[in-house]
Amino acid sequence: MEIPTLYHSPLLVFNLWFIFLYLLGYFSIFKNWKKKYRSEASSCLMSLAHGNPVVIMSIISILQFQKSIFQLDFTSPNSAFQNLVLEYSIAYFLMDLLHYIVFIPSDVLIITHHIATLYVLMTCRYLFGHGAVAILCILVLAEITSTCQNTWSLARYRKDDSDKAAGVFEVLSPIFYAYYSVVRGILGPLFVYKIGWFVSIGVANNMVPLWGWISWIVVIISGIGVSILWVLHLWIDLYKHRTKKVVKKSS
Repeated sequence: MEIPTLYHSPLLVFNLWFIFLYLLGYFSIFKNWKKKYRSEASSCLMSLAHGNPVVIMSIISILQFQKSIFQLDFTSPNSAFQNLVLEYSIAYFLMDLLHYIVFIPSDVLIITHHIATLYVLMTCRYLFGHGAVAILCILVLAEITSTCQNTWSLARYRKDDSDKAAGVFEVLSPIFYAYYSVVRGILGPLFVYKIGWFVSIGVANNMVPLWGWISWIVVIISGIGVSILWVLHLWIDLYKHRTKKVVKKSS
């Protein structure tokens, strides 16, 4: 198997793009924000520039060579466009990983998540050259909530300094939690089951070795599990907050 070399890819250009966005956010767009939130908001800016384009590009790249979205061929080799999408995501996760290592090294969970995600993306792109259909479908499910999540995050950072941001956070929270719960708690597990069934019948193991599929599935299931626990915690916090407000009004 011929492993592609990095100098044949636009990875460096994508890295520079995300560095530019981060610096633009940190030194310009969010320069008047509290220092502890400037880096987080800049990370959100990178995430916004990653999430929406990746969802659109992933869907286009999959539909180009698939007969139907209901009959996906997980054995097909990665197309040039699919490799491009993978590298765009690799660049984003590398830069966001750097952000967490520099500014929030204590957030071991997110750092571990990013390293595991990079393992999946990089082995799919550079080691196996197959499996992009499955991985990009998972990426769509992971990033389709990006706009809502980043808007919610930015409002959360500013809610103590801006009534408008506090209002957006209050209204958006249950909407985001519900949307995220459906995607990560229902659609994600259903698609992982589809991948697992496909691997179990042995059709996909010729192009990507069994250990590769299993490792990918373990990473994806772990990510979904952590996401479900995170949004469950948010639901509990929202319930406590709303209950406290009701009690305060009635007293």
